[in-house]
Parts: sequence; structure tokens; C-alpha cells
Amino acid sequence: MILLEFDDSVQSFEEQPVKIPLVINGKKLKSYVPDILIHHFPTPAGATWRPVLGEVKDTNDLKKHQAEYAPKFEAAVRYAEERGWEWRIFTEKNIRTPYLDNLKFLREYHSSEPAPALLQEVISFFQNLRGTITVAALLQKLCVTEESTLYTAPAIWHLLATKRITADLKTPLSTKTRLSLLKDAHL
Repeated sequence: MILLEFDDSVQSFEEQPVKIPLVINGKKLKSYVPDILIHHFPTPAGATWRPVLGEVKDTNDLKKHQAEYAPKFEAAVRYAEERGWEWRIFTEKNIRTPYLDNLKFLREYHSSEPAPALLQEVISFFQNLRGTITVAALLQKLCVTEESTLYTAPAIWHLLATKRITADLKTPLSTKTRLSLLKDAHL
């Protein structure tokens, strides 16, 4: 869910969105309820994405319970196709990545509200820099005391979480992470 919350292409998502009737060998069983239904915004070029109906499972669990899941997933494929949706299974290989770890870290800074003057100071520094800088170097340039570092670091993380500055979030965040200003950054 955290990945979806930070994905700008995602318009909305629903948890346990539908009950899919399940019939095996003519016997009606308990309905199958997939984990998620994802709706995307159209692309900038105007193309539309099909909604994605999905299940989140651990790969070991998928292997261990393959026979049990097969009829449920087959029913989900049919259900999705009938509605013009895609069906996907998401595993820890798609989810448990440094990107997710970074988003979990940044999530707490997303709704924090650092002082506007401090945010403007950081943004102004980037506007004058016109390039990239590591977190450590930025803190060193902006902060003269340890106390000011403790005050400024959350503002930097807030700007990253709110997408006014950017970094490669596919690799673990650290003081060596290179930051840059987004072109349309504002307070």
C-alpha cells in the first residue's frame, strides 16, 4: 500500500475489492477475495491503463499452496478479463526492496510541517546550486552546529518525501545519497 501511495500514476486503490464466486467440480465454494484493485491515471500522452486486480503472496507460500491457489487464481483471471482488467500476483520480490524501505522512512516526514523559512532556505540553496549534492554535503553547507543539523535534516527529508527535491530512491538512502531540486519545486 505504501508503494501505491507514493506512485504518481496511481489514481486510487481498493483493498479486498470484490468477491469472486468459486465453483470447483460443480461444487460452490466460499468466494475468493483478491487483495487489491488498482486504478491509474491516464499517461501524459493520454493512454489509459487497465485497472489491475491483484493478490499479494510470499513466493514460498505460492509454491507450498500452489494446488489450493490455482482454482482461485484461474477464477480471478476470468473475472478480471470479463471486466477489461489485468490480473497480477505481487510477491516480496516486487515489494520488499530498498525503494519500499526508503518510502517507509520518508513516510513519517511526508506530513510533517517544517518551518516555511527553513524549507525556502533549502530550496534556495538548490536553486543556486543548479546540480546535485549529497545529504552530508548539504547539511554541512547549511548547518553550523549539531543542533541546526537536527533541525534541518527533517526538512530535507520532508522535501524529498513531498517530491520537491529528488534522489534515486531505488538505492538505500544514506548521507551519501545525491539530491537535486525538481524543476517546478515550490513551497
